[in-house]
Amino acid sequence: MASKDTVKKTITVTILLCLVCSVVVSATAVLLRPMQIANQELDVKRNILAAVGLLDAQRGIEEIFQERVVSRVVDLRTGEYTDAITVEEYNQSRIARDRATSTGLSRAEDVAGIQRRENYAIVYLVEDLDGEVEAIVLPVRGYGLWSTMWGFLALDADASTVRGLSFFEHGETPGLGGEIENPRWQARWEGKQVYDDQGEVAISVIKGSVDPDAPGAQHRVDGLSGATLTARGVHNMMQFWLGERGFKPYLMSRKEEA
Repeated sequence: MASKDTVKKTITVTILLCLVCSVVVSATAVLLRPMQIANQELDVKRNILAAVGLLDAQRGIEEIFQERVVSRVVDLRTGEYTDAITVEEYNQSRIARDRATSTGLSRAEDVAGIQRRENYAIVYLVEDLDGEVEAIVLPVRGYGLWSTMWGFLALDADASTVRGLSFFEHGETPGLGGEIENPRWQARWEGKQVYDDQGEVAISVIKGSVDPDAPGAQHRVDGLSGATLTARGVHNMMQFWLGERGFKPYLMSRKEEA
């Protein structure tokens, strides 16, 4: 009796099995995509609230965010709020890639290593229970040692005093560059002044520890031991996003209003 296990049948079964597995994997990815997007958005909101110290284990993230945070789109070229694009349709990565809605940066300008800067950005205004703005949360990003680091910098209503800092995505070395997520290091940013008396960007991440009695200590943050390039990346990130090409025009207008 001839064997039923021919080469043709083996190849056919293998191909059919691959097709079935591909369909299952693709369908699963499509079905889970909305859940993944929702989880990403929730994580972003959690980090925004963490930057301003509003996380509360007794209350949901969405509840606090809806109650206390107002999102606005800013035109980074003018520093003014804009209706050219809504918060709902805003897509940072798409806007940053599109040459019509972004600006190319020269090597001298691109200290953060982002290549192109989107012309529009969302800022998050944290209001007290009376509706007064008590903090401004800015999205910031920049290249570290291995990856682009994405985070939020929270400033008090004076647009200069750091309220907090959080990172929600990066690929830095765990235990070294990954220390940017360490709450103890992030706490060292609180109360620091990002601008000097002349309105120039003064915040800096130094090598080693800050001497609290040294002149300019209010602008300096301790470095990360063993992660010099990551710390330099955070420093460069702040220099860019707090500068003229970043949020400085917007923050100066807020400062005048305050």
